[in-house]
Amino acid sequence: MSQSASLLVLSAEDVHALFGVDLAIESQRRAFTELGLSRAVLPPRLLVPGRDDAVSFCYAARLSPDMGAVCKFGSVNPANGGRGLPVVSALVTVLDPEDGRPVAVMDGTSITTIRTSAASAVAVDALTGGGTRSLAILGSGVQAGAHVRAIARVRDLSDVRIWSPDTGQCRALAATLDAESAFAVSAVASAEDAVRGADLVVCCTTSRDPVLQDDWLAPGATVISIGSFAADRHEVPAELVARAGALVVDDVATALNDAGPIVRAISGSVVSASDLIPLGEIVAGARAWRREDYDVVYFNSVGVGVQDAAAAAAVVEAALAGGRGVRVGL
Repeated sequence: MSQSASLLVLSAEDVHALFGVDLAIESQRRAFTELGLSRAVLPPRLLVPGRDDAVSFCYAARLSPDMGAVCKFGSVNPANGGRGLPVVSALVTVLDPEDGRPVAVMDGTSITTIRTSAASAVAVDALTGGGTRSLAILGSGVQAGAHVRAIARVRDLSDVRIWSPDTGQCRALAATLDAESAFAVSAVASAEDAVRGADLVVCCTTSRDPVLQDDWLAPGATVISIGSFAADRHEVPAELVARAGALVVDDVATALNDAGPIVRAISGSVVSASDLIPLGEIVAGARAWRREDYDVVYFNSVGVGVQDAAAAAAVVEAALAGGRGVRVGL
């Protein structure tokens, strides 16, 4: 970099324009491949509890040792839903791999939304068969809609059932998705109505208590939880963790500290750390993977910094190619 280097600033509008679903899925496939091959540099994340159930976070990582470091700093504020504000707010900073100076900063809220759902799509592609057609979504926030759109890119869905305690928001989301999709999307009256008979269940809440019951699940169902991102979050029940034929996590060390259902199950000696399967090893082909038709598979996604590193790399590359963003001096 020259001494007169400038900082590339990318807004949420820029990120949405550059970071489409397919590019996002490819970035997350790369992230988990690098993790699975032990090439990513992934320090522990930092969580800072706040008031009203809020928690701030800091994720830092390198996609590989020769890539620039990326840091995402932000906050999860569940009360923001009632304020008409995003529940997750964040900023992402990208450093130059050679001299370490900042080269780009971008909206992290949009990055988080897109990369989280794209990572779930990667998990669905790795963990389920092509016969996965029926999807249940628990939750009706931004992530609920993003997950339907991302998963539809890797599986030929036939129907989607959405439940949320916010009935109005749930119905509005279902109507929007139904209008734009080739498959049927409906709002249902209860979580049980959504889950029973579904091939795939995605929990998109920040609940401290389970939002589903294990006996609702059909044999062979796959459950993805993105809301159990801290030790005190338990949107799936302990019975599911005990029953699952495979327990898959985005990163074992992170899950042992922060994945609420996993932390509880290990402390209760229901499962052990050796039972946890890193998603990256499956995606990278570094671990033999086979599931029986009747196995229930559970994937707990806490979220790790290498996902943001991969996403930011893809966004910066697209911005430079397309001349998008604003340059500012430091």
